[in-house]
Amino acid sequence: MGCGRVGSTLALSLESQGHDVAVIDSSSAAFRRLGSSFEGKRVTGLGFDRDTLREAGIEDAYAFAAVSNGDNSNILAARVARETYSVEHVVARIYDPGRAEIYQRLGIPTVGTVRWTSDQMLRRLLPQGSVPEHTDPSGQVVIADVPLNPAWIGRRVSEIESTSGARVAYVTRLGEGILPKVDTVYQDGDLVHLVTTSVGLASVEQTLDQTPPVH
Repeated sequence: MGCGRVGSTLALSLESQGHDVAVIDSSSAAFRRLGSSFEGKRVTGLGFDRDTLREAGIEDAYAFAAVSNGDNSNILAARVARETYSVEHVVARIYDPGRAEIYQRLGIPTVGTVRWTSDQMLRRLLPQGSVPEHTDPSGQVVIADVPLNPAWIGRRVSEIESTSGARVAYVTRLGEGILPKVDTVYQDGDLVHLVTTSVGLASVEQTLDQTPPVH
């Protein structure tokens, strides 16, 4: 939702990676930013309106990004996508960093405008093949924000490490970073930042996208 500079860049990036994309904006003139080569849907309407969302294909969507120029519209649309249509991967852009904690409590990852990059959005929308947050000078070790299957909720961070073979560098909880302890439990809404090798990242993401093993 939103076809400004951020939304159009995100849509074109996703399409270039082979994904089917639908873009919603209240102004049809905004779609000019997509250019003539964009093959996805262009839907004129409000991104939190259910009819508009259905026209865009929300019922079959893998992910939803709310990147309009209004905080209230973004969070409302993100909640509708998550709570009404059960879209698992939802992210909202915000202008007011002070609201981040509230949104995190709702279980919706947010990206503040000041530190926004397309890579941060893509990491939250597309768990597989995410872009690392940090890479060491040799290119061998990376830190990546890796989404987990919801079935991991309630499991200890130590189990995440033993199953994936990666180390948990830190956890973002309610907008704040915390260093996990031995008994730290993964909670709904947590963002887990893992340290692993660049060649092993894809395997780690695939492992944690699955249901955890039964003990």
